[in-house]
Amino acid sequence: MPELPEVETTVRDLKKEILGQKIEDVWSDFKKMIKKPKSFEELKKEIIKRKIENIERRGKNILFRLSNNKTLLIHQKLTGHLLLGKWKQKGEKWLPATNSLLEDPVNRFLHLIFWLDGGKMLALSDLRKFAKVELWDNKELEESEEFKNLGPEPLEKSFTFGQFKEILANQKTAKGEPRQRRGKIKQVLMDQNVIAGIGNIYSDEILWQAKVNPFKEIKRLSDKEIEKIYFAMKKILKKAIELKGESISDFRRISGEKGGFDLLRKVYRKQGEKCPRCKTIIKREKIGGRSAHFCPKCQP
Repeated sequence: MPELPEVETTVRDLKKEILGQKIEDVWSDFKKMIKKPKSFEELKKEIIKRKIENIERRGKNILFRLSNNKTLLIHQKLTGHLLLGKWKQKGEKWLPATNSLLEDPVNRFLHLIFWLDGGKMLALSDLRKFAKVELWDNKELEESEEFKNLGPEPLEKSFTFGQFKEILANQKTAKGEPRQRRGKIKQVLMDQNVIAGIGNIYSDEILWQAKVNPFKEIKRLSDKEIEKIYFAMKKILKKAIELKGESISDFRRISGEKGGFDLLRKVYRKQGEKCPRCKTIIKREKIGGRSAHFCPKCQP
């Protein structure tokens, strides 16, 4: 699943290319991905001729701010990624008309296409068809439970070490009362209601950098370990954005090209290989239905 660095890369690339353009038309062969409004036809009616006034990221969500005070939200989920270019339809397939990078096999599963007045097409490729598309009134979106419950953005200047330490220590009950947070550190880092944007890849990389075992209960973390996790999180996410994300799986930039973070990947999907720090064999173990990759010596 595209995580914070991949979504941020997409947003930055799109802002350079399509900001201020109008949506001229939209097509889909999988209308079930439209979760709001109730029908594809209603979505089409609301967005045609609307200008894209801004493009933002919140957690793993891409937000297209439109000229009618509405927001088109796209969450790419597991295998989705946005592409910008031109395609021609041949039978039931869409074939790239110009850019050869779009011929990458992971870029061929087009299920949603927007035609823009700038002459290009914005497409969503999604092998597994898990991506979701929603259209919200701006105010309604900001007040929605989903957005209210999202955790802080880890790269915001306002997200201090003190705040990080506090949210690891406490969580609010349904009545708004604080109670001690529980759970294993990897799972907590991936909880979007705790911190927005981190998933399987970067939680592994952050914890390897910080030398903290992914299975360690947060109540057993020392202040020094929490500090190491905080600064590793800032460092790795910033570097991943600089390198345009990780493309070990389906993620591609809007041009169709791969991100460059793979050059720095230390443990994620490296099971059976030697730890780049101590040469111990990297392990992979299940944790809450996901996988944790770690060095048993560096991360005791």
